[in-house]
Amino acid sequence: MVGKASYAPVMTRTDAPIDPRLLPERLAALPGVATLLDAVAETGVSAYLVGGAVRDLLLGADRADVDAVVDGDPLPLAVQLGEEVHSHDRFGTATVNADGLRVDLATARRETYRGPGALPDVEPASLADDLARRDFTINAMALPLYRDPELIDPHDGLGDLRAGLLRALHPASFVDDPTRTLRAARYAARLGFQLEPETAQWLRSADLTTVSEDRIEAELLKLAAEPEARRGFELLDEWGLAPLAEDAGGLIAAVENVLEREPWKDAVDRSLVVFAAATGRGPGQVGRRRDLRSEARELAAADRPRPSEGTKLAAGRGRVELALARAMGADWLDEYETAWRHVGLEISGEDLLAAGVAEGPAIGRGLEAALRAKLDGKVSGREAELEMALAAAREAGS
Repeated sequence: MVGKASYAPVMTRTDAPIDPRLLPERLAALPGVATLLDAVAETGVSAYLVGGAVRDLLLGADRADVDAVVDGDPLPLAVQLGEEVHSHDRFGTATVNADGLRVDLATARRETYRGPGALPDVEPASLADDLARRDFTINAMALPLYRDPELIDPHDGLGDLRAGLLRALHPASFVDDPTRTLRAARYAARLGFQLEPETAQWLRSADLTTVSEDRIEAELLKLAAEPEARRGFELLDEWGLAPLAEDAGGLIAAVENVLEREPWKDAVDRSLVVFAAATGRGPGQVGRRRDLRSEARELAAADRPRPSEGTKLAAGRGRVELALARAMGADWLDEYETAWRHVGLEISGEDLLAAGVAEGPAIGRGLEAALRAKLDGKVSGREAELEMALAAAREAGS
């Protein structure tokens, strides 16, 4: 069984009241937050909840982790929070798991870019600078953790949150980091938001070729993990940023339907199958060289095969490809997944050797013939398997 992706999406409830007066109550209800607040008080640092964590609290969303910014070095707070700390010196960040809450800590910082799409150069700065470097106004709010949690909102993210708008903070936002366009699709799909008109103009002129394939892929995998992944990929297509094949939207929907049911539920990483449905490939350098959609389509085009034929077709295929083919209509793969692939013989090559078959290819051919016959219901039991295997082996050796 394949585990869930670590970037599983946060679920939002946009029908909840967007009222900053509810923030203290919602913050207190966040699992593990008491440990975080105690650590802030113990270390005496000026720390703030920032970004998506504040946005989701305002929306009344379920939140699995939080981002916090610290005036100064975040490491003392990270150490106070838990024993297992992962620090990243280049960006002045640390990640720690504390009482069931994952906390990403960072030094308040300013970012500059040497060129379009380059990774940023960072330096310590004020909270105001830190909020000004962010992607959208709805992610540029903060909540103090060392004093009364009163909303800090220098860019009117609350207003855009209420209006259902994604607004970039400055005209060069998508030049500095074109992957923000991919995040825009993810937020717009998840929240049902629209692009603010000027932001839409800036976004459509973004150049994703200035960014590495790995960074683009990482963002698309996050999008593929979203409940509204189809809408997100369709938005990228509408915006002219990532064209989709004509049938990709429908295939994403079919994949999601298949993966909600047994035997495919929890059998394969959903985000990888959605990613393949949208892009036609898998992640990484090896994945980029394969046309998974075409390979799955060939599998789905096969007439409903006998169990032995289906097993031969499916054996050696990756689970993503199989799930993709099932979404394309290869319903016989349900039987392969639940039954055929688990069928084995009671005999082995040792039995054929003991019966006088010479060591060599005939052994393998005999076993293959017995397995095919067993899959197709033509033999049952050890003796029948051995008889079939011996006949095939002797024929192969003659």
